[in-house]
Amino acid sequence: MADNREFFYRRLHSLLGVIPVGLFMTQHLVVNHFATKGEEEFNQAAGFMASLPFVYVLEALIIFLPLLFHAIYGLYIAFTAKNNVGRYSYFRNWMFMLQRWSGVITLVFVAWHVWETRVQAALGAEVNFQMMENILDNPFMLAFYIVGVLAAIFHFANGLWSFCVSWGIAVSPRSQQIVTYATLFVFVALSIIGLRAIFAFV
Repeated sequence: MADNREFFYRRLHSLLGVIPVGLFMTQHLVVNHFATKGEEEFNQAAGFMASLPFVYVLEALIIFLPLLFHAIYGLYIAFTAKNNVGRYSYFRNWMFMLQRWSGVITLVFVAWHVWETRVQAALGAEVNFQMMENILDNPFMLAFYIVGVLAAIFHFANGLWSFCVSWGIAVSPRSQQIVTYATLFVFVALSIIGLRAIFAFV
């Protein structure tokens, strides 16, 4: 019974990491990328997202609650799981370990980013180009955002591989290899989008 419950939690954890958390992260990166077109374009894109109907309800149900479960259960996995040399290849053991490290880094980064932006917006601040420009004007914060964004993208991309395996989408070694290349492409593409967005504010 306990094994069945853990199996269910792990699959739910994997699913929520892709849908909706991973999709939201991708959408968030794309919106931020409007900064490369200038201050006005970014402010319009950010303003559109902030003006969606029932935005607080949507954020709570579609983003924050799934993210909270994914983060809490992810921490449990990170601090209880052990590398299995007999089960995974050398490369996959590294990916397994980096997935846990990147998850912890991402959690710290997301918590701080939400505090600096979403919480401040609730307190009356305006989330716009100038806010991000002021944040990233600090070299330490610039480095922190670069590491945080790359960690989040890696965690998502590598998590896609685990999702495909755990949900029976990629079972054979050949299909798992194909998914490895596909998720590498996702990591590179989203990293370019994320880094371009960051440096557009600098």
